Amino acid sequence: MKKGRKYLQLFLSTFKLSAFTFGGGYVIIPLMRKQFVEKLHWIEEDEMLDLTAIAQSAPGPIAVNASILVGYRAGGILGGIVTVLGTVLPPLIILSVISLFYAAFRSNQIVNLLLKGMAAGVVAVIADVVMTMGLDILKKKQILPTLIMVAAFIATVWFDVNVILVILVSGLVGGLHTLWCSKYSKKEEKK
Repeated sequence: MKKGRKYLQLFLSTFKLSAFTFGGGYVIIPLMRKQFVEKLHWIEEDEMLDLTAIAQSAPGPIAVNASILVGYRAGGILGGIVTVLGTVLPPLIILSVISLFYAAFRSNQIVNLLLKGMAAGVVAVIADVVMTMGLDILKKKQILPTLIMVAAFIATVWFDVNVILVILVSGLVGGLHTLWCSKYSKKEEKK
């Protein structure tokens, strides 16, 4: 595929996803996965999980972070720029139009019902993300990632631990585990 067409497809894909996705970054991630992993085959499943983890951990909106990472992976620096534009333009346009008519929208019962319906849809999409990514982790049958996932869920839901703390501790445990595995595999290679 020619580079110009690839950049156009990156832009149009992220523009369409961003324009028709309501509910924030956690909603757009499974749609990006379907587009770039399943449909276009530009990114592997495991790599998408890694990109999602990085996008969640980095400061800023997860949708923008994920689009930068996916765009960079698929098309380099220009790919990252193109996907950011595709992700940011739809909300910018929509919010600009809404701000012009805010007074009329504010008290409209139909608009309020529409927003409540979108909120219900967002819950369903986020549940899909959790199920899909959780099942991918469970399929690998690795003990530590499974324990981290369960512990993070319990800490945030039942003990109301701050999500940032959960992410930092999970990242630290995962990083230490990776270092330990790396050193252990080097020792095994020397034998």
